[in-house]
Amino acid sequence: MADYTITLTETEKKAMEYIAADVDEYITNFATNRARIATEEIVALLVAHCNANDIALEVGQDKQVQQAYDLKLIDKASAVTDDSETP
Repeated sequence: MADYTITLTETEKKAMEYIAADVDEYITNFATNRARIATEEIVALLVAHCNANDIALEVGQDKQVQQAYDLKLIDKASAVTDDSETP
């Protein structure tokens, strides 16, 4: 499990309090839901690739996400961004 800390200015904090009753809950929910969506995208890519190439699919989402990385179907966004900026 990973923990992340963010820092908001006083104005950003007030703005968040305007849209969310509980700012921490709002941010946590956003990140968790976005990770769920990314997991679904990754698993869909992996299943399509494995079916097209007769590759055994790992069991469970954790292992499937890792398998997608191992097969180089996906990469970290930071690596993709770094690669595109290299001349």
